[in-house]
Amino acid sequence: MVRPECCAAVLPCFNEGATIAGLVAEVRQYVPTVIVVDDGSTDDAAALARTAGALIVSHAANRGKGAALKTGLAAALEGGCEWAVTMDSDGQHKPQDLPAFFQCAERTNSLLVIGNRMHSPQVIPWLRRHVNRWMSRRISARAGQSLPDSQCGFRLVNLKAWVALRLETEHFEFESEMLLAFIQAGHRVEFVPIQVVARGPHSRIHAFRDTRRWLRWWWRAS
Repeated sequence: MVRPECCAAVLPCFNEGATIAGLVAEVRQYVPTVIVVDDGSTDDAAALARTAGALIVSHAANRGKGAALKTGLAAALEGGCEWAVTMDSDGQHKPQDLPAFFQCAERTNSLLVIGNRMHSPQVIPWLRRHVNRWMSRRISARAGQSLPDSQCGFRLVNLKAWVALRLETEHFEFESEMLLAFIQAGHRVEFVPIQVVARGPHSRIHAFRDTRRWLRWWWRAS
């Protein structure tokens, strides 16, 4: 059984002062423990998150989304949590979808539950939508099962299963590495539909740079 009191929300954060406080307050209605990983922000995001009730773990300099997720998941595990839910800090993930993740994990005994935005893909910018589909097809072929939204960062993660994996990447490719590693370890992975919210004009994803990083990971993993 996935109980909210045994779960922490992990929010990697880099200069998201405009959205972080409101997001923390909303998430705490569903999950009492919220860990914000301040990944070298230069704005007041960390202070705003702390005031909203989050626990803050800080990187002295920006290290990348994957590194921030590792730090946050480790902090949740050290704090005695059995599960962690990961969400982006820019407001594109809606806390109202959290109960569906818990229900899916309980119903299917999955150790990794991922949000699926592909029921309304037109909201995702054209280039990122097609890159996501291209990557998802390749990971699906490698895994031998359909993985409709391999790049979504809204996830429910079993921490005991996660900590046993050897994950090496530290940027946006980390989420692909995690997904494939869970499947290769024999763990069940499920997807749940989530609300699709367009990212703001200043997305942290750099399509070409982050695609190159993904390809480097893919070639090493082959």
